[in-house]
Amino acid sequence: MKKIGLTLVAAFAMLVVAAGSAGAAITPVPVYNGSYAGPLPGNLPSVGAEAYSFKEFGDEVTFAGTQRTLGTVRVTMSSWACELGTWANKDCVSTPGDKFHVPITLNIYNASSHQGDGTVLPGSLITTATHTFSIPYRPTANLKHCNSGNSNTGKWWQGSTSTCFNGKAANITFNFKSLGITLPADVVIGIAYNTSHYGYSPIGETPSCYSTEAGCPYDSLNIGLGPTVLVGSEPNPGTVFQNAVFGSDYCDSTPLTNVFNQDSPTSTCWSGYVPAMKVTAY
Repeated sequence: MKKIGLTLVAAFAMLVVAAGSAGAAITPVPVYNGSYAGPLPGNLPSVGAEAYSFKEFGDEVTFAGTQRTLGTVRVTMSSWACELGTWANKDCVSTPGDKFHVPITLNIYNASSHQGDGTVLPGSLITTATHTFSIPYRPTANLKHCNSGNSNTGKWWQGSTSTCFNGKAANITFNFKSLGITLPADVVIGIAYNTSHYGYSPIGETPSCYSTEAGCPYDSLNIGLGPTVLVGSEPNPGTVFQNAVFGSDYCDSTPLTNVFNQDSPTSTCWSGYVPAMKVTAY
């Protein structure tokens, strides 16, 4: 009887351990990081859909390690939006903590291929997600620290780094962990959102915000650019992918406009700038 009791206890303990292991949270690891090291900076260099007249912007990336089940994709945005005034007029005013809401789409494609006309196009779409994110307005202009004496008039002040910035960095994260998507080692990632005149479905000039001095906040929203790739790599360094409306937005002399394609096969004019994205997998 004693032996049977011990056996039952041992079996129950094994079941508990097994159940705990099965329910343990899986922690994705970084397989690509083209954003920044350390804590979120005050701001990053950036490009915006309204300012640069594009519909989609991104990059081709190669993952490190062996994990390929998609976890999350973090994109660092740069908000230049003010509730009153503008960064350009140097009279920005924003209530601390206030945010605006923007639907943003992330597309992941298979690896690119060279076409007969010399252009480079992404492969077929692997997955896409659209979420509405809360983006902070950039802080109020700090004329005490950011003024004509240091050529930073109208910028906001980050006390921890004693630095003046025009835009404010903000992270958004797309979570794919529940979908079980297996990725190849090389993919093209694109980010898209709509503004008054650009994006895949421009919003137009009818919203009331368009007639204000501050304008619509999504027109002052940019995609951050990191300085280098920290994890993983770029198969085509010095290039990005974009779908822009005007040829002048590309580096090539004969660009392919209004199509999401590599900028640029003949010129690595994006050296030192990569879309600020971090991908995790497990």
